[in-house]
Amino acid sequence: MLTLLGGVVSVGQRGLIYFPDRSAPPPATEVVPGARDVTLSTHDGLELTAWLVPARPDLDDGVAVLFLPGNGGNRAGRVQIAEHLSERGLTVLLVDYRGYGGNPGRPSESGLAADALAAQERLVAEGFDQDRQVYVGESLGTGVAAALAAARPPAGMLLRSPFTELADVGRTHYPWLPVGLLLRDRYPVLAHIRELEVPVTVVRGTADQVVPTSLSEQVARATPHLVEELVLDGAGHNDAVMVGAELADAVVRLVDAAVGR
Repeated sequence: MLTLLGGVVSVGQRGLIYFPDRSAPPPATEVVPGARDVTLSTHDGLELTAWLVPARPDLDDGVAVLFLPGNGGNRAGRVQIAEHLSERGLTVLLVDYRGYGGNPGRPSESGLAADALAAQERLVAEGFDQDRQVYVGESLGTGVAAALAAARPPAGMLLRSPFTELADVGRTHYPWLPVGLLLRDRYPVLAHIRELEVPVTVVRGTADQVVPTSLSEQVARATPHLVEELVLDGAGHNDAVMVGAELADAVVRLVDAAVGR
C-alpha cells in the first residue's frame, strides 16, 4: 500500500507543490498608478505577462527588485509589497510564472528557472544592469531566486521563508513518505547559497507552519555574506507582516549594504 501511495504521489506531486491562480489579473494601470504591463520572453518560447511598478521619482536611485513569488496565487496578491518598495525608491518587477496569472505552460523547477531568467533579462532591457538588481524570493520563490543568483549574480538577494531544499519541507508535511526519493523538483537552496558571493538577507517567522523556521535559520547560518537575519516573532507563513513594511525596510537595508543609496 505504501508503494502504491508513493507511486500516486510521484505522478501527481506537482499538484502538491504548485497552487496557481490561473486567472489573468487586470491591466497594471488599474491596480497600481504608474505601473505598466510588460512581457517576458522565455528561452523555451513562452510569452509571460508581468507588471513593472516604478519607483517613487524623488527617491529613485536606479535599483530594481525582481520579486519571485511563492507557489500560490498570482501577482495581484503581491501589490502591497510592490507599493511598499516603490514608496522606498525601488522599481519592482512583479512576475507570474508559467501557469500562473493567465500565463501559458505548466510550472516545474526548470520552467520557473527559465521564467526567472526571462524576468532578469527584462530588467536589463529596461535599463537595470545586473549590479543594480536585487532579487527577493518568498517561500518556493527562494529556490527560484537562489538558482537565478547562481547563474546571474545580483547586487543582493533577500530570501523570505527560505528552506534548505524542498524535500526537507516535504518531510515535515509527509513524514511517512520517502520524499527524498520521490521528489522531482528539488530547489536546493542551501547548495546554491553556500557558493554565492552575494550579500543576502534572510527573513523568517517564528510561527511558520509551512516552512519550518529552523530550515530558514539553517539557510541564514550557511550564508557566506549575511547582511541581516530578520526574525519576526510570532509571524506565520502567510501573515501580513511577512509582506509588509518590515520586509520592505529590510530590502532597503540590503540595498544600502549592497550598492549604497
